[in-house]
Amino acid sequence: MKENTPKYIEIIQWIEQQILDKKLVPGQKMYSENELKDMFVVSRQTVRHAISVLEKDGILRKIQGSGTYINDSRMADLKKRTLVAVVTTYVDDYIFPRTIQGIEDVLFENGYSVQISFTNNQNSREKTILEDIINRDEVAGVIMETTKSGLPNQNLNLYREIQKRKIPILFINSYYPSLKIPHVSINDRMAGRRMTRYLISRGHCKIGGIFKLDDGQGLLRYAGYVDAMIEAGLAIDETRIVWVDTEDVKHLEKLHQKIIDRIKDCTGLFCYNDEVAAGVISILKVEGLKVPDNISIVSVDNSELAALGEVPLTSITHPMEKLGERAAENLLRMMKDPFYDGNYEFEVNIVKRNSVKRI
Repeated sequence: MKENTPKYIEIIQWIEQQILDKKLVPGQKMYSENELKDMFVVSRQTVRHAISVLEKDGILRKIQGSGTYINDSRMADLKKRTLVAVVTTYVDDYIFPRTIQGIEDVLFENGYSVQISFTNNQNSREKTILEDIINRDEVAGVIMETTKSGLPNQNLNLYREIQKRKIPILFINSYYPSLKIPHVSINDRMAGRRMTRYLISRGHCKIGGIFKLDDGQGLLRYAGYVDAMIEAGLAIDETRIVWVDTEDVKHLEKLHQKIIDRIKDCTGLFCYNDEVAAGVISILKVEGLKVPDNISIVSVDNSELAALGEVPLTSITHPMEKLGERAAENLLRMMKDPFYDGNYEFEVNIVKRNSVKRI
């Protein structure tokens, strides 16, 4: 139990744990107020407050003239379920197959089956999937990648409905700041900060960036870029920044002239990820510009695009499979303990290749 936890929360957590451990079962009469008061050395008012919260959550029910009983039908039902919904934005992206594999490996080992869905990073598709999870009434837990988490989202009420139904849910790669739902991701702000620092350490001062504006990862990586520039006393020139969205990334060549105009006086460039970096290298090639001779480029993910591309990229590692494994492990913990904090951010490391030169 965490220090300074309110006494009524201690009582709630203890009762819910007793139910999860099957020491209290549906239909069983609950301890009396006096018994709980003596067990936890608290006032009767504190006990009544805890009981009231559990009643509102549907875990306890009072029967007039008889007492308070375990009415844990939802939690008991969740324990019987063995299906976990796993939802990512894409299936063919270079990160997701390995992340999904990590999730599946852990869940299968623990006796759970997996239903995989894809939003294609569209809010309308996300809405359909969330409604299906709610209506099917057979899902034990949810691992979900956010959809355009850098923008306001129309589906937050559906996430709250899932929480209301006591179905554990965990985000991967990013999260919605307005929801109290844990996430497993890399430390994106650190990624932006460390990679920009690396360019600075190699003598670069005129550093530009290409960042994704419709997801939280892009915003955090930009924040890390800003951190590093300020720490180094370097001016942040917004004319050297290119903001792109999901559709732009798919067709980066359409932004050819805009990108060239923005980065033409840069010696170093931080790209949102390896996919964006590969697209920029193609654009530079058309212009007769070479990496790193004319401009140094760094990115995030350390995917095959970084390792095997025409120009091997210096890139921040993404744990991919390990991230999936950690997400599944944390969700399992959350399913056993509703108060477990499932948040986890992986430290980041730089894999240095030939895309950066010293000035």
